[in-house]
Amino acid sequence: MLDVGDIAAAQHPLFGVRIRTEHWANALKQPAVAVAGMLGSPTSYDELPYFFTDQYDLGMEYVGHAPEYARTVFRGDVAGREFTMFWLDGDAHVLAGMNVNVWEGLDDIKALVRARKPVDAAKLADANVALTDLG
Repeated sequence: MLDVGDIAAAQHPLFGVRIRTEHWANALKQPAVAVAGMLGSPTSYDELPYFFTDQYDLGMEYVGHAPEYARTVFRGDVAGREFTMFWLDGDAHVLAGMNVNVWEGLDDIKALVRARKPVDAAKLADANVALTDLG
């Protein structure tokens, strides 16, 4: 059975659980995977869960999946409302990240989530350390 759309739950190959991401980006991207399967080229939908929202003067982008986590790490100017927040598991793997009024680095956050490698939380918090140096 094929499930597609912004309200459909699908088994995520990276996280190993069914995830429903209620965002139009899923409805836009999942049908190509379903069609490929129907045409005899089975593939899996491995896009990371993602959403963005603008709330008055705050713009936020979240990527990953962190229903349970051990700690959070902040990078940037929290008081000035320009920062990135990361959710880490007990082994210091980045599960998810969210930019708040920061408009670069989302691909680097995705790479950290996909890498499934432990990171140094102090370096993750240090805006002078490139995210690409942590994965």
